[in-house]
Amino acid sequence: MASPTEFLSSFAQALSALSLYPEGHRLRQRAVDTLYEKLQELVAEDRNPTFSFLGEEVLYGTVPIKELRGWQWSARLGEIGIERLQFEPSVTREELEDFLDEVLARLTLKAIDTAEVRQMRPSAIRYGMVGISDATEQQSDLVTATISFTLDEEAETIRWLHEELARGGGLHLAEAETVVRALGIAMHGEQQIMLPLLKLRNFDEYTTTHSLNVAVLSMGLAEWMGMDPRDVRGFGVAGLLHDLGKVRIPKEILVKPGKLTEEERAVMQRHPSEGAKIILESDEDLDLAAVVAYEHHIMINGGGYPTFRYPRDCHRASKLVHVCDVYDALRTNRPYRDAWPADRVLAYIEERAGTEFDPEVARAFVQMMREWEPRVAVVEEGTPLPAN
Repeated sequence: MASPTEFLSSFAQALSALSLYPEGHRLRQRAVDTLYEKLQELVAEDRNPTFSFLGEEVLYGTVPIKELRGWQWSARLGEIGIERLQFEPSVTREELEDFLDEVLARLTLKAIDTAEVRQMRPSAIRYGMVGISDATEQQSDLVTATISFTLDEEAETIRWLHEELARGGGLHLAEAETVVRALGIAMHGEQQIMLPLLKLRNFDEYTTTHSLNVAVLSMGLAEWMGMDPRDVRGFGVAGLLHDLGKVRIPKEILVKPGKLTEEERAVMQRHPSEGAKIILESDEDLDLAAVVAYEHHIMINGGGYPTFRYPRDCHRASKLVHVCDVYDALRTNRPYRDAWPADRVLAYIEERAGTEFDPEVARAFVQMMREWEPRVAVVEEGTPLPAN
């Protein structure tokens, strides 16, 4: 008989096989077959085998599996919204393979909760966050803890990235991509997309909060405009890093409550080129993010900054991030002005479509925000995101 530990070991091996081999490959099929056999053995002993992944702890039913404490897959599954996993006796091999495909898609961000994925979601495999009902069972008796998703860790990670750069350290791409993946998971619940926007606590943390919000808005807009998951992720990273150059701007200029002098404005307007330099110096494959960092303040009519020596069009990602950047900036309280209401900001974007903003991008953004208005969740650090 298979033990819970043996089953989870086969589970990890099957995920690895699916990531390495194409559909139909014999090694892929063998890994799924082995996993299904072990699942059938579990079901023969326990009609509803249930696992919980709570940080470093893995529970089978309500009992911790001591030999799997610190198992790396526990944290990874929790990060993608699978803290609880339960199998029914009727589960089929096809359902198991479909579930593995979805887990892999979430882990790699190759797909983001599309209608097709929701339609194929297996009914005999229940999963979700501990303490939160999943899509297939609205009332669950499996609650063993109450754990809610917040943006605290993501905000802390961005603060750390900025502090590292300010101290002369390098850009940590892995951490940035982890934040984007986590934001993508927060955006996509079991029922519909949500735009989780972080509320500014104090002016000193504006760059952190703004970076997270622009990443969320950029990913939402890219998805709204029908871009593929790879572009959605790339635009999210670009949105997250667009203001990186501000780590090289003196703090007294960044948080100055009054109007900037001409000299201070000239210093502030160096942040796009400084950001591009930081990204290019990182030796990472971040050409798109570098372009967006450089271009995100350039208007369609050639205004803004920096100024091109020879007129040219900006990258589409820059146009998209530009709209998201302006929206979040105007919706946020700053030392020198109060936040604008959403309707005023959207009207401003509509009015300046074709001059400051790309008309297609501006139109799509306004449509998205008006249609998704009920799905915008503005939260403070320490506050759980609402279940969507």
